[in-house]
Amino acid sequence: QLQVAETGGGLVQVGGFLNLSCTVTGLNLEDYVVAWFRHPPGKLREGIGCIRWYDGSTRVEESLSDRFTVSRDSVKSTLYLQMNNVKPQDTAMYYCAAAREPLGGYYCGPFWLRAVAAQGHGHWGQGSQVTATS
Repeated sequence: QLQVAETGGGLVQVGGFLNLSCTVTGLNLEDYVVAWFRHPPGKLREGIGCIRWYDGSTRVEESLSDRFTVSRDSVKSTLYLQMNNVKPQDTAMYYCAAAREPLGGYYCGPFWLRAVAAQGHGHWGQGSQVTATS
């Protein structure tokens, strides 16, 4: 049974840290890129980072790469997002998705993330809310 499930969201103080997890079942992840996205209130959904599962190559949006880390446990079929020095603008619904590449000619990276975020391709979780508090 296909399932994409995010966990770990909640309230986090500004300046603090939070770790999210995403477990995917029912897919051969070797054929997919697995990625984190977020949808801030009043804004468009945006990509955070992606991992090409079969070789572990990882890309994180440059604007977030100094605070966010994307990693995986291939044995557990789980993707992680480590968020450090959380800021108010990090408040959003956070989603995990598994999608194929190339998409529109793009591979795991900024353009692929934008295409998947805009088009909603792949298999998505229900999301996990993260709220930064001061």
